[in-house]
Amino acid sequence: MDRQAVHDEMERARTEFHRLLDQASDADLRRASNGTRWTNRELLFHMLLGYLIVWALRNLVALFDRLPDSVGKRYAQALNAVTVPFDAVNYVGSRLGGNLLKRRGMAAVADRAIARLHQRLDRETEAALARTMHFPTRWDPYFRDRMSLADVYRFPTRHFDHHARQLTLHSGSE
Repeated sequence: MDRQAVHDEMERARTEFHRLLDQASDADLRRASNGTRWTNRELLFHMLLGYLIVWALRNLVALFDRLPDSVGKRYAQALNAVTVPFDAVNYVGSRLGGNLLKRRGMAAVADRAIARLHQRLDRETEAALARTMHFPTRWDPYFRDRMSLADVYRFPTRHFDHHARQLTLHSGSE
């Protein structure tokens, strides 16, 4: 794994997140995004969420890598079976977070989350980065059936970039 490339990707996304928050007008943030049911503000929070969940995912990878493969496969199948409730929680959580956190709060959370990921990535061993587990592929287009911890560190920026294309900031008249 090219750790520096992952660091660079995360830092680019962090800088872009700040730029988006700084340059968006209040009207921009209230505008509907493209291809989601969220406003731009809610979608920005959802984009941040990708970085926040890495901590939980890294712990799950560490656990399931040590268990028989069939256990992890059944776990991923069970999670796939509850995709509809997951989608509802994901939607409502992003609506709540996006409307409760102000711009400065979102920026501060992003800074802390990404700084912690930089530090943790630097401490990961090659063996840890090679650990794998099965993922619920119906939960996110960037989840594959089996992902390594290295893949998990790449996930949030892919998720961020995907959703950044759905933002409708500065696209309409004020």
